[in-house]
Amino acid sequence: MTDNGNGNGSSYYPRPLRHLSSYLSGLVQGRLWLKVLVGMFLGLIVGTLLGPSVGLVEPATGTLIGNWLAFPGQLFLATIQMIVIPLVIASVVRGLAASEDLDQLRKLGLRVTGFFVITTAIAASIGLWIGSLMNPGSMMTGLAPPEASTLNGASTAAMPSVVELPKTLIGLLPGNPLDAMVEGQMLQVVIFSIIVGIALVSMAPEKSRPMLDLLDSLQQVCMTVVRWAMRLAPFAVFGLMAQLTTTIGFQAMLGMASYVATVLVGLLLMLGVYMLILKLLAGQPPIQFIKDSRDVLLLAFSTSSSAAVMPLSIRTAEDKLGVRPSVSQFVIPLGATINMNGTALYQAVATVFLAQVYGIDLSMGSMALVVAMAVGASIGSPATPGVGIVILAMVLQTVGIPPGGIALIMGVDRILDMCRTAINVTGDLVTCRLMENWSGTRLPAEPLPQEP
Repeated sequence: MTDNGNGNGSSYYPRPLRHLSSYLSGLVQGRLWLKVLVGMFLGLIVGTLLGPSVGLVEPATGTLIGNWLAFPGQLFLATIQMIVIPLVIASVVRGLAASEDLDQLRKLGLRVTGFFVITTAIAASIGLWIGSLMNPGSMMTGLAPPEASTLNGASTAAMPSVVELPKTLIGLLPGNPLDAMVEGQMLQVVIFSIIVGIALVSMAPEKSRPMLDLLDSLQQVCMTVVRWAMRLAPFAVFGLMAQLTTTIGFQAMLGMASYVATVLVGLLLMLGVYMLILKLLAGQPPIQFIKDSRDVLLLAFSTSSSAAVMPLSIRTAEDKLGVRPSVSQFVIPLGATINMNGTALYQAVATVFLAQVYGIDLSMGSMALVVAMAVGASIGSPATPGVGIVILAMVLQTVGIPPGGIALIMGVDRILDMCRTAINVTGDLVTCRLMENWSGTRLPAEPLPQEP
């Protein structure tokens, strides 16, 4: 790695990221994904035995055991959520400071954000289309929660007032960055990080270096905590699946097979869109891309967190896809925050599915609102497991569907969370490759170095 001339060169960055990415690569080679799948399967079995389908224990006892089994999973989620904000701040600021100049930074930022918004809208539209086409809700009649009877089938959703738009846009700028961090306002945190990063680029190297040294230490602290959390992943999946199956029952989960199939078909279509974009706009063979990014996609599937695999994503982009550090270390952290295409597609399918279950007719206006909400909600949502359910509740309320319907899909959410996270990370890597292709001469791809 060489310095870029402003004292904030790319040589400043890779050490902590490479240490953790080597560790994460080792987890993939150690079959972490296989352990996660085994944990998920065992969780289904244990949850079925403890749940209402088999009834080996009293329902109250089964719920109690399920809650304790889920403890490692809750600890895993809490640890990732705890560390994601400082990790994003350190990565975004350092990625921006690695940029060659402000002009390159401005062009890259506009292109990346525009590409993320467009592809997220495409993903949500695919979700609505595939959900309407496959009609998975028709197989779930009679399973809707009681709130269904309180609705008359009409959506009461309305677009936000244009008068409030300036105030909303100003609200994106964090008046108090610490409040934004405490409240988990990820978009405000990213905007704050971008402003700090641009300021560091504009400063003299001797003035910016102490801040970058501090962020380097912060990044290493975050990496250490992520390593600890990753050890819990198989136990986390086992416990969460056992708890959900204990609560809902295995028969109800089997009835969700059509819904799961619909989401998976939609995600495969989105993967096809990405591969088509990669082939047409970057000239890279899709098969080679999948081969190069296989490890990080397996890890994303295993952890259900694009934030947890961020270091390995950056290393894969640089070493396998030939992306410069100034591009990868800006695009990947930003993508982990605002590029949630798999999540947007899943939310659209889930909205159509629950509307079918409740017998609610979604108008074209409501569908357009779902796309807009999916795009808006994915921007700034934490890159952590399970956050899609939280965002989905907001989308459902907007189009007049009772959020209580989420109880129907919670049982299979863990499986779908793993799949949509892999698509999210695919989107980040495709964007990296495109931005490198559009912003200058691509560096030759190098083999991954063997690190101890």
